[in-house]
Amino acid sequence: MNTDERNEVVVQPPDKEKINRIWRVALILGAVTALEFLVAFVVGAGVFKTSTFIIMTIVKAFYIVGEFMHLKHEVKSLIWSILIPMLFVVWLLVALIYEGGSIFAVR
Repeated sequence: MNTDERNEVVVQPPDKEKINRIWRVALILGAVTALEFLVAFVVGAGVFKTSTFIIMTIVKAFYIVGEFMHLKHEVKSLIWSILIPMLFVVWLLVALIYEGGSIFAVR
């Protein structure tokens, strides 16, 4: 059994636009993470620190979902079906933090 087939790998030239977009996403997520570390070590405990972490986490989550899960390029109704429940979760977090602070103040 003689076969003259050759498996050749064709290397395509790198797509500079995709590479630049990947670096841009990495730099934005790195900058937000660095800002989180800065807030963690500089700002004292309190409502400002907690709300800043929640906001930055939501920003990172939306950016990751939009870029890596390609939700940014989807139909608007799909985006709203994810965004509205997320807003209720954020509202729940704010309400729980406020109630927790009130209960802590009573004790």
